Amino acid sequence: MSALAHEAMCDPGLDEVLWQAWKAMDLPEGYRAEIIEGSIEVSPTGRRRHTVLVYRLRRAFEAHLEGSGLAVYQDGNVIHARKVCIPDLFVGPEDLEEIPDEEGLGVDATRVPLVAEIVSPGKDAHRRDHIHKRRRYALAGIPVYAVIDDFDDEGTVTVFSDPDPDKGTYATKTTVSYGTPVTVPDGPAKGLVIGEEVTRP
Repeated sequence: MSALAHEAMCDPGLDEVLWQAWKAMDLPEGYRAEIIEGSIEVSPTGRRRHTVLVYRLRRAFEAHLEGSGLAVYQDGNVIHARKVCIPDLFVGPEDLEEIPDEEGLGVDATRVPLVAEIVSPGKDAHRRDHIHKRRRYALAGIPVYAVIDDFDDEGTVTVFSDPDPDKGTYATKTTVSYGTPVTVPDGPAKGLVIGEEVTRP
């Protein structure tokens, strides 16, 4: 089934109900809620290793983007078609007021050039980051999606690029094992190498 057919199957009334419910949520500290694949998903914030990987990757992006007019943000609402993802990191203009979503609750995903996720343990987290969020980011046309996964074999880094928003897919996928560097091929971080300086134990 194509991404568009799947989207068409979703009741627009359900989208509105989920959107209103998400806006009304008051979660305890340490949890976050996202609207993905026709449901609201609540998940805890990451463990220590997750925090370390986010920090290292953020520093690498910031060094690469210095002087570009872009900045790296953490745990913000990235919104497209009343769906909400909260990537571990995303790149946007230094002034996020330039790309608000229509209700001012986050940023417009169609204006975000790069997102990154650090996969948490468990099958649900793997499915969320590798399948559901990948589709959402492609539907929004986000040019680059990077995934660091400690739990895929001995650890992998995957970089998706060349999104097809009509199909909700990325045309290019590069996956390497920890210890092998991967270069970001497009977008504002083009040329950035993600290697052991980020993924080391």
